[in-house]
Amino acid sequence: MKYDPIKKSLGNIFNKLTFLRKIFYKLLDLLLLRTWHIKREIRRWKHNINKKNINVLDAGAGFGQYTYFLSNLSKQLNITAVDIKQEQIDDCNIYFQKIGKDKQVNFQYADLTELNLPERFDMILSVDVMEHILEDVKVFKNFYNIMTPNAMLLISTPSDMSQDHDHDEEQHNLPDKNFFVDEHVRDGYNINDLIEKLKTAGFSKIEAKYSYGKPGKISWILSMKIPITLLNLSKIFFIFLPIYFLITYPVCFILNFLDVRVTHKKGTGLIVKAYK
Repeated sequence: MKYDPIKKSLGNIFNKLTFLRKIFYKLLDLLLLRTWHIKREIRRWKHNINKKNINVLDAGAGFGQYTYFLSNLSKQLNITAVDIKQEQIDDCNIYFQKIGKDKQVNFQYADLTELNLPERFDMILSVDVMEHILEDVKVFKNFYNIMTPNAMLLISTPSDMSQDHDHDEEQHNLPDKNFFVDEHVRDGYNINDLIEKLKTAGFSKIEAKYSYGKPGKISWILSMKIPITLLNLSKIFFIFLPIYFLITYPVCFILNFLDVRVTHKKGTGLIVKAYK
């Protein structure tokens, strides 16, 4: 999937004005099923932590939507957000300064394979990052080394069942079987292999579950695959997206609700919590 050109186009549209950026974040919250899973786990974690000053790392912050959510969740959270793309870091620092959150939030450049921050973090968030990094165990060890005792690492990443998405491309003669994963170094993680890698990095307690089960996969096709496939063909489809989502989103909402609340025997995504 050619995600980066689409993300850049969306960024150019929504990042110009503060209120448009907030609308963009809200749209991501509504459309991306992984956001539903991640926010649910973060709220559970926050409810169970008893500290006044809590340090959080958003590792691979991207547009900054999860950092924004964390900053609104509690003023007790001190958030460091890192990314490898300097233009996104600069853009996010400007935006968070505009909305008066620059004392609570700091964006900075970091390569996760060389991560060595002075802070010690009570929670590290990694959303759709690890599938892009070949030296994943090294990154997990870096995370472990900068976490406080009992801190939580929360990961969202594709599972090895995410290759199921490619079958549709083959059946419909779309460009190539990796059309939706050509920016990844791996198609997805086997759930047991990922658990073993986290144990190798030093984590003692690990909880892993599937996301994007049957309801989530249908929602993904409706909310992501179809519109982004069309946008890759032509940007003119931006014009028709509001009408498309007006029709399809009620269905996606119900499917997302079910996906978050059902235990899946298999799924194309993984939600992993690892504790130091």
